[in-house]
Amino acid sequence: MNRRRSILWFTVIGLIVIAGIFAGVWAFYTFETLGSSTFPFRPLPPPAYNPADLEFYYVVRTVFSTINLILLIILTETYAAIYIKTRYQFTIGLLIFSLVFLIKEIAASPFVIGAFRFSISGLGPFALIEPVFETAALSVLLYLSIEY
Repeated sequence: MNRRRSILWFTVIGLIVIAGIFAGVWAFYTFETLGSSTFPFRPLPPPAYNPADLEFYYVVRTVFSTINLILLIILTETYAAIYIKTRYQFTIGLLIFSLVFLIKEIAASPFVIGAFRFSISGLGPFALIEPVFETAALSVLLYLSIEY
């Protein structure tokens, strides 16, 4: 049983890393030309922000958002399986928590933002702190859910 659990962990971590790499490559090639189009007859004033910083933000945000979506899908599936086995009320709360978090992450995903042609500008230096800590928290929650 212990060997099977370690194989499961390596598989899950491997799939999450592969999904993060694919999301990063996609974001890098999608946002590479962000802010580079200019009108040919009139020079534009210099931007108030560095387009390369915005591109870096979108690439990193896409990677962490994809990892968070995968972790939340796994958490939701884990909580649903636990509830089916135990019918414990606390598990319903965890299931609702993970579903609400999943909806929030889908709505804030750069894939969804890009699909609706929205953009973000004027980002501060703390824009990336939220997804990094969210990834850490979801990783711990997933570990505890699978182990116990």
